[in-house]
Amino acid sequence: MRKSFDRHWYAWAMVLPTVIVLGVLVFYPLVQGVWQSFTNLNESNQREEICTKVLGGAETCEPNPDGARFVGLENYVDVLTGQQGHFWLQLSNTLVWTIACVVLHYGIGLTLAVMLNRNFRGRGFYRVALILPWAVPSFVAAFAWRFIFDERFGIINGVLRAVGLDPVAWFEQRWTSLFTAIVANVWLGVPFMMVALLGGLQSINGDLYEAAEMDGATPWQRFVNITLPGLRPVSSTVILLGTIWTFNMFPIIYFVTRGQPAGSTEILVTGAYRAAFEGIRDYSLAATYGVLILSILVVYASVYKRMLAKQGEVF
Repeated sequence: MRKSFDRHWYAWAMVLPTVIVLGVLVFYPLVQGVWQSFTNLNESNQREEICTKVLGGAETCEPNPDGARFVGLENYVDVLTGQQGHFWLQLSNTLVWTIACVVLHYGIGLTLAVMLNRNFRGRGFYRVALILPWAVPSFVAAFAWRFIFDERFGIINGVLRAVGLDPVAWFEQRWTSLFTAIVANVWLGVPFMMVALLGGLQSINGDLYEAAEMDGATPWQRFVNITLPGLRPVSSTVILLGTIWTFNMFPIIYFVTRGQPAGSTEILVTGAYRAAFEGIRDYSLAATYGVLILSILVVYASVYKRMLAKQGEVF
């Protein structure tokens, strides 16, 4: 590092502001959150001192005897054994939510990318139209989809009534409620996947398709043996990013399902939010959720990276 600094000091100097910003905005809160997960910090014991005013306007402060204290792994034990929060329910919801969304994102995005990679009339218009959902803020989309699935005034139930079917109370059952959130998130996430995969398709050498066609390969064989392998570098990246983003996608669950019914559609990030900002604010519980979420994603990314390395991919 010493030789590198002597030879490339200008590069280190340009990187330094970024390192400082990341340290202040990411690493310091991360370390503080990990520490808080080992305490019993909450809204009632967060003050280190209790101050009272006396006659004459003076203020006296004494150490808070019931202040936050170190409790070791107690929070983790309570969360994992179900004594605090609903970790396992929220984890199962998170896994279903993430897997369903990422699979649909990739499948629909790949289908649209393959279609838009062909020459046809109006291709530019369709490209712009399909990218538009990406430009809509997630909370705006969440409110819109909440209204679309509304039991009394929603468009979906309006169509069901028009064709003679009974309306569906979407938010009164766990799986139908979670389904509405998945639909909203797929609508939001497909454009990114489509654009990324379209770029990957355009980087594949067209001569490969011509040679395969001359050898008598069917369209399906060309897709399986040329398109999918050619997209592997792009696919590995977008699947990893899509998984992390979806795993932590807060607005859709919070604004579309609102945890209905009775909190049965909460995911881990909304559980952490409610612990920190609703009722008696339990900051240590929220920090514990945060550490567990980070740990799950780090393990997933590590396993995913090893799988790619075994397949000969560099990530």
